Amino acid sequence: HNVYKSAAETLLPVRSSSAFKEKGVLTPEEFVAAGDFLVGACPTWSWEAGEAGKKRPYLPEDKQFLVTRNIPCLCRAKDLLQGKMDEEMVELQEGQQEADAWVATGGSTNTEDIEKIADMSLGDDEPKEAEAGESQGGGEAEAAVEGKQEDRGGEESDSDDIPDMEDFVVEEEDDTVTINPRTAVSSSDAQEDDNKILKTRTYDISVTYDKYYQTPRFWLIGYDESRQLLKPELALEDVSAEHAEKTVTIDMHPHIPLSSASIHPCKHAHVMKKLLDNLSEGGKEPSVEHYLVIFLKFIASIVPTIDYDYTMAADIGG
Repeated sequence: HNVYKSAAETLLPVRSSSAFKEKGVLTPEEFVAAGDFLVGACPTWSWEAGEAGKKRPYLPEDKQFLVTRNIPCLCRAKDLLQGKMDEEMVELQEGQQEADAWVATGGSTNTEDIEKIADMSLGDDEPKEAEAGESQGGGEAEAAVEGKQEDRGGEESDSDDIPDMEDFVVEEEDDTVTINPRTAVSSSDAQEDDNKILKTRTYDISVTYDKYYQTPRFWLIGYDESRQLLKPELALEDVSAEHAEKTVTIDMHPHIPLSSASIHPCKHAHVMKKLLDNLSEGGKEPSVEHYLVIFLKFIASIVPTIDYDYTMAADIGG
């Protein structure tokens, strides 16, 4: 199929007439206009030129495809299906219907985690009313004296935490500086801090123009938790099960020398026309500039754990 498609693209003329509402397709000029709108609405996206030998003559040299980088993917798509990301139905009152209940995502809070949270309360003891007369003045004076004594004690204890200059010993013979072991940070502590950093898969996502299908095409280039290039086949783990074996293919990226997972565009025009019709029926008339915003929202349902869609604020139609 790829051989046939490549041969056909060399023979097919470039679409020049607009038909995005009638057929859900784009001209190269409309693709660029929609890309400019996306970059303006969501600055995490940008235009790329790609390799010089892979440039398409019907697109501007500096606007060959769109890309957004380092998009986190916290879990695999199957984890959502299996319910490992807990959801609890929290009823507002006894006997309430399930449809009226709140949904609390993230599961129950572990009691150990609660204990780790610092106590920010002001204390349980409420200040008592001061007594009249000399006892009031005497109490305040005694409290002031005790407070000063406690302050002095606190200053003395705080001073113990300040490292002495003796802790830093300069060896004049070999010009080296050593730090007293009691003030040095242990390697185990540093490793513990490093372990607290959440490491996830990340993706570089690109959108190209497909001349044959006259629609955008969505590409995934993944990296594992150690920032090593992910095998394209493993990207299927982050695609919803109903699409992973049907609409996702592994192909060479058209603008960079990498084999990548891609959502095949054979059904894109049909789906986009249906989405545009639904918007029109709802009283909104999206322009061609909104095409990629709508397209990315549609693709988000196929890759539910890759949180790239930051275009919610874009005003579509009116």
